[in-house]
Amino acid sequence: MNIVNKVTIRHLKENKRRTLVTIIGVIISVAMITAVATLGVSFLDLMIRQHITSNGEWHVQYSDVTPNQIEAIEQHSETKKLVISSDGYAFFEETNNDNKPYIYIQSYNGPGMQQFPVEIIDGRLPYKPNEIVVSEEMLSQSKVDYKIGDELHLEIGERVDLEGMKLKQHHFLERDGETLHEELRNQESKEMVIVGVMKRPTWEVPWAPGYTVLGYVDEKLWSETSSIDAYVVVEDVNSSIYENAKSLAKEQGIETVNFNSDLLRYYGVTANDNLRQTLYSLAGIIMTVIIIGSVALIYNAFAISVSERSRHLGMLSSVGATKKQKRNSVFFEGTIIGAISIPIGIIAGLGGIGVTFIFINTFIQNALGISEKLELVVTPASILVACAISILTIFISTYIPAQRASKISAIDAIRQTQDIKLSGRTVKTSKIVRKIFGLEAEIGLKNVKRNKKRYLATVFSLVISIVLFLSVSYFTDGLKKSLEMSQDNIQFDIQLYGDTLEKNELKSFASMDHVTESFLVSEVLLDAFIDKDELPTELKMQIEEYDMTLEDGKYPYYVTLYSLDDENFQAYAEEVGVDTEKFTDPSQLTAIVIEQISYEGGTKGKIIETKSIESEVGNKIDVYLPSYSEIESEQNEPEFLTSVEIGALTDLVPVGVNTVMLGGINLIIPESSLKQLSISDERVSTYLYMNSSDPLATQAAIEERNEPNVHVYNVYQSRQREEQMILLLSIFTYGFITLISLISIANIFNTITTSISLRTREFAMLRSVGMTPKGFNKMIRYESMFYGMKALGYGLPISMLIMYGIHRSTNYTFEYAFRLPWMSIGFVIIAIFLIVGSAMLYSIAKIKKENIIEGLKQENI
Repeated sequence: MNIVNKVTIRHLKENKRRTLVTIIGVIISVAMITAVATLGVSFLDLMIRQHITSNGEWHVQYSDVTPNQIEAIEQHSETKKLVISSDGYAFFEETNNDNKPYIYIQSYNGPGMQQFPVEIIDGRLPYKPNEIVVSEEMLSQSKVDYKIGDELHLEIGERVDLEGMKLKQHHFLERDGETLHEELRNQESKEMVIVGVMKRPTWEVPWAPGYTVLGYVDEKLWSETSSIDAYVVVEDVNSSIYENAKSLAKEQGIETVNFNSDLLRYYGVTANDNLRQTLYSLAGIIMTVIIIGSVALIYNAFAISVSERSRHLGMLSSVGATKKQKRNSVFFEGTIIGAISIPIGIIAGLGGIGVTFIFINTFIQNALGISEKLELVVTPASILVACAISILTIFISTYIPAQRASKISAIDAIRQTQDIKLSGRTVKTSKIVRKIFGLEAEIGLKNVKRNKKRYLATVFSLVISIVLFLSVSYFTDGLKKSLEMSQDNIQFDIQLYGDTLEKNELKSFASMDHVTESFLVSEVLLDAFIDKDELPTELKMQIEEYDMTLEDGKYPYYVTLYSLDDENFQAYAEEVGVDTEKFTDPSQLTAIVIEQISYEGGTKGKIIETKSIESEVGNKIDVYLPSYSEIESEQNEPEFLTSVEIGALTDLVPVGVNTVMLGGINLIIPESSLKQLSISDERVSTYLYMNSSDPLATQAAIEERNEPNVHVYNVYQSRQREEQMILLLSIFTYGFITLISLISIANIFNTITTSISLRTREFAMLRSVGMTPKGFNKMIRYESMFYGMKALGYGLPISMLIMYGIHRSTNYTFEYAFRLPWMSIGFVIIAIFLIVGSAMLYSIAKIKKENIIEGLKQENI
């Protein structure tokens, strides 16, 4: 080690506080990059594992393939695992559930038993073509006394509707009362032996018309007439999966190829170009913001003490050090700090996320019912990126002071005349400041202007913190907004529809066990003609694009009129914020209009949020009864029903209401108002929506009543999946915001406390000339205010530009109006002044304890 490097190490040891502060700054920066990357990768890993646990692992499905095609798929270079599957239906003669008249036989080969989740309660998995495993639900609900070893004679065939279309488990039972409008074709007699009992498969939808049993496919017994599906797990999941699968299907003459879009999306792979562009744009913007923040944090840790390094380099120059030696000395200092900080930062980032996961896992498993745990996933890429960014930033942070110091004389460097160059104009302040705020404010402002480098370093740190928080906050809000727009509005567990039941008969189901709340909703389809001035912008654009002709300047709207039972309507009106009295006036029908809707339109796969109508409260909509047939519609004018006054416009959607597409409108009225309209019962469809503490038990109880005209739609799985997604995303995003906030606060405290520490001599001088403690505190408060105002003046506009960039990136797939997050902005404004003030007061409290004489003599910190 040469003498210059030895002097550098000695200098670092003598200036312990400054060295420690710089190391802490680098550690925080590296920890931030590592934590953010690890958090994102670990979250996606959880979603992948949870999806596989619930639905099985497969990436591509080839339908109705032959043995030769199977062989070609298996030999394809991208195929890692191959699962063979076949299915069929048989009438379940012993069922006592009219909604489940079938046994559904889902058969897999050996690998399929491992790839798809099956939980055996008793017995074993099948491994012969004549063996099956029945479900616990089938035995309990049908009250059949099947045991392991029993033989079942089944006539297995394809389930088709009257038009010949194949029907699967997710298709509703085609039935009118007690009459089935579907049949089984190509039936084959088989003797099946029960070898086990399993829990109801998680991939079976609750409204499935058949009880699922698990069978075995023997590859040796395939025939050209067999209906076989192939599920493939590919070797490497990337965007080429779509092109490769479709190319293989075309070569082999396979007509139908399906992709596991939900699972592939967690890998970052999608066939939707707009969605891919959105993901890449958002990732690029947010990573750029984080990288700039980390660069600023490391640079700030060095820049805040540039003057001390300049003095040290000046001393080296005075004893004959060359330009190259001085530069290498600074690089050596950066190398030492990096060698200490980077490993600690990586460990701190991983350790912090790991500890966070321990606390989060308890919540997500207990509250959300998620079987998988968040695991710490460390990728070489995230570690290498954190190291590379940190090394590059340290190099930049050390290179600039070295270059600056090499251009000045040794005397100037030692005296630090280059750091503070004063003139009357430089520190000139407005007379208004002194007149309004007093002498202390003027001194505080002059202190801020006197050393611009130190002042700008502090402001820069504050600006970066503001930009980081607001950008990440808007990014996470955008993610949640996009998820909500892409999900269905499912706020219930079970939907009941009765073809011929009276409302009271239908409502009697609400008193069943486990039902926690119920909503009776009636629906009527109507027509309306809306003036062009009241059409939303998106609809006007479509009219111009397709050159549509309006009749008398009006556009034909379809209207869905919903009536809620009076109790639920009152609760809904209170939530909207309107008085229910004006909606019960018998002389005028008044409705709540849902004005904000989302629909898939424009470019393929793009979800757009817009208004359903550009109108105002108090305006009226004339509604008409639609004709039942095209002939009737052509021969007669629409039958006027009534005028509906708009009582409120809202974006809140009540339970049981499906929002319309573009060119439609939802009207919500109380049940009592619907009774006053002259609408025949055949035009009114009534549904009962229920939430239950045990949706499966409630469904079983409903089906036990054997009401042939009642249709049950159990969506608790879909609802649970949506709630899990939103809550998991909330945990991820708010954890992300908390992490950024803590790092920003640490950055601000680090910057301000270091800056104050370097001003010890300055403060000692003010105290020596008679500034009182009260005046001193007042000066510090005004300095804090000046710092905060300057930081907000730069930080807010920059943040808004970045937020708009994030919004534009999101609009490739999800189109909605740009809105500033005023709550977050207000929080930032308050937080900045509180944090700056707290940091400065904390630093001043330490300085006040020091002796004035020692403060005036102080050279190094």
